[in-house]
Amino acid sequence: MRLIDAQPRPFALDLAHAALLVIDMQRDFVEPGGFGESLGNDVSPLQAIVPTLAEVLQAWRAAGAWVVHTRESHLPDLSDCPPAKRARGAPKVRIGDPGPMGRLLVRGEPGNAIIAPLAPQPGEAEIDKPGKGAFYATDLQAQLAARGITQLVITGVTTEVCVQSTMREANDRGYECLLLSDATASYFPAFKQATLDMVIAQGGIVGWVAGSQALMKGLA
Repeated sequence: MRLIDAQPRPFALDLAHAALLVIDMQRDFVEPGGFGESLGNDVSPLQAIVPTLAEVLQAWRAAGAWVVHTRESHLPDLSDCPPAKRARGAPKVRIGDPGPMGRLLVRGEPGNAIIAPLAPQPGEAEIDKPGKGAFYATDLQAQLAARGITQLVITGVTTEVCVQSTMREANDRGYECLLLSDATASYFPAFKQATLDMVIAQGGIVGWVAGSQALMKGLA
């Protein structure tokens, strides 16, 4: 066990049974011209975490632990995108519509790719998810179980939507979850802070929160 300085108390990291979860660091959310910007958002807060997350990835890989990447994406015929989801947000363009990087949030399109600095390496899992949470309609739980994973170190975007949804899904399934505060981001900083506060409230009712340096110190 490696003790990680965290809130509301130290997190006992069992590296042999832990996975780093990198949520939705795809061009459609992080870069201009993607789905996130089509909703009227400034993407710069998401871009700001990329160097930190790249550093975390490097340290995690060096420690020999497993990495899981997710992408929010849909089939080209949108058969896995409910009308209620496609209608949300009143964006300039909707899921499946053409954009500067191809059809928005559609698998195989350029905009659906994970950004180059965080690109998956051979042996790392890539999960395409049609919902906000990474467990819904995916084989994530089966992959984690096959590797004996019981802990998740969670990063990515956006904090209050896909990250929080996944963390709550994982908590309900019995996983111990550590969210890295400076390796997650929202288009709305206040929403990010509110999510961090909710995670650790009531003695850590959803999980733990730590900074990336605390994790990397524990890995070292």
